[in-house]
Amino acid sequence: MTLKKTKNIAVTTGFYAAALFLALLAALPFFWMVITSLKTRGAVMSIPVEWIPKNPSLDSYVRIFAMPNFAGSILNSFYLAIVCTVTRILCASMAAFALTKIPFKRQNLVFSLYLTAMMIPVQVTFIPIFIIMTKLHLSNSLNAFIFLQLFNAFAIFMLRQRMKTIDNAYIEAALIDGAGWWFIHWRIVLPLCQAALATLAILAFMDSWNDYLLPLVLLSERSKATIPIILSVLSGEYNRQYNLMMAGALISIIPMLILYTCMQKYFKEGLTAGGLKG
Repeated sequence: MTLKKTKNIAVTTGFYAAALFLALLAALPFFWMVITSLKTRGAVMSIPVEWIPKNPSLDSYVRIFAMPNFAGSILNSFYLAIVCTVTRILCASMAAFALTKIPFKRQNLVFSLYLTAMMIPVQVTFIPIFIIMTKLHLSNSLNAFIFLQLFNAFAIFMLRQRMKTIDNAYIEAALIDGAGWWFIHWRIVLPLCQAALATLAILAFMDSWNDYLLPLVLLSERSKATIPIILSVLSGEYNRQYNLMMAGALISIIPMLILYTCMQKYFKEGLTAGGLKG
């Protein structure tokens, strides 16, 4: 019995040691970004490598915020990420609710058509989107991205899978009491989908915040550029100033870290909702 207990302790210790090693290995690039952003240009190129800066400085952050359009790109990215996330969740929740709780003919066929959109590569749609937005005079407007959030097949699929687990007895009781579909959607169904909504909010925010290709296609003015575009310009104009590049990259990561930290307790539960059969 003692030998078995000792073996279990050894296995558990080895498991946690391996997990700790992998966690430190995964955090190494982030640590390198932080220390590089705190170095001067000379310290970045010094040999041997300074793992801990001898004279840490925030000069990189001061310089990068002094660059034209950098602060504006952060505001543009926040505007797009917040508005697009809200629009995507609102539209997807209504579509998923209709596909699960409001019976109509060919319901499964309509959902199957929605799923076919997930099989189309996003890059294929760039030219049609550009042509449509140009004809609508939205080719150089941040508001053009809002229209693209009216339909998102993955978001609809994810919320539909979660709503299928909600007992129809709640809805039937509400209908008997005289509640309308809009009231049921807002006051009954959505509160029961908090985990899925939180997960979808994280994914939608990340998608909009990190999007590079579509803003590059639709936005031509530098004043309307998002932070991924500005960072790509930064890597071209200041390709030898790694401290500036790391400072810009670190600033772009911080909002995602804060969002995930605040909503991580819902993230795992929300992701498992998509595994429901049917």
